[in-house]
Amino acid sequence: MSDQFKALVLNQEGENFSREIKSIDKKFLKEGNVKVKVHYSCLNYKDALILKNGARLVKEFPHIPGIDFSGVVEESSHKNFKSGDEIILTGWRVGEIYFGGYSQYANVNGDFLVKKPKNLDLRQSMILGTAGLTALMCSFTAKATREELLLGEKVENVIVSGASGGVGSMAVMMLSKLGCNVTAITGKESNIDYLKSLGAKSVINTSEMTKDARPLDKGLWDGAVDTVGGKVLENILAQTKDAGIVAACGNAADIKLNTTVMPFIIRGVKLWGINSVTASNKRRQFLWNEAGKLIDFEILEKSIKEINLDEVIDVYPKMLKGETSGRYIINLNK
Repeated sequence: MSDQFKALVLNQEGENFSREIKSIDKKFLKEGNVKVKVHYSCLNYKDALILKNGARLVKEFPHIPGIDFSGVVEESSHKNFKSGDEIILTGWRVGEIYFGGYSQYANVNGDFLVKKPKNLDLRQSMILGTAGLTALMCSFTAKATREELLLGEKVENVIVSGASGGVGSMAVMMLSKLGCNVTAITGKESNIDYLKSLGAKSVINTSEMTKDARPLDKGLWDGAVDTVGGKVLENILAQTKDAGIVAACGNAADIKLNTTVMPFIIRGVKLWGINSVTASNKRRQFLWNEAGKLIDFEILEKSIKEINLDEVIDVYPKMLKGETSGRYIINLNK
């Protein structure tokens, strides 16, 4: 590990909150049993909230944010990792209570790491990041859980809400690659062609899914991925067929859910909560190994913007204002 390297450091003294790119010493890092040379990170909405004011997630300052990163192990005393291993880290509250990936080097608990599959490179793993892992969890829950774990009928027609977002757009592609007929929900008419290029068979406007939901509506979907919550999720539940699984992972529209027991006791619908932060490493490794088979990176690249660490400070306020589109990848070697 180099003695001096670059990192984005947050600090708070009284009411004064600061964010600054600094040259720091390896002694600045907290203890961890694996030392990683970070190659890539990414800018998620949660990262932007933390960069604004800590978002009540950061408890100690100074702090290095960045909830995702990929890189190469330089030193390790963890039994599963050795020098030269290429790794991926998402979740486990790294970037919140532990130092994160907005740094050219990181010390981390090896229990938080997974080995990068050979069919992904380090950059591609951060094109996915937490959003990609969440989409993988949602897609496999909506389809494979019903077909394989519950020995149910084939999942054919699925719906994805918030399909223009990071999780939703990747779920559209993944479910399409898994053989489903995907209906995408979006509030942005300008994204219809893009969603169809990802594999959506049809696209409907969010306004069609924000009416007051009936206890049960016509059954349309064998499964669903919901990233927004609120009335959209209420309508999805009412329209889900017998034994369908709705994988819910977001609350962009509302945290409240006004529904009845009818979809659950009449049709056996399952509302399956998705939390990628503390998913088991065994599950993570399986999903990362599957990712390369379900993603067409040539298509995703059209919406990727690669920036350096200095540019993060300029971009995050725009993300919070809804002025950004696509996904931002941070190259720590730039």
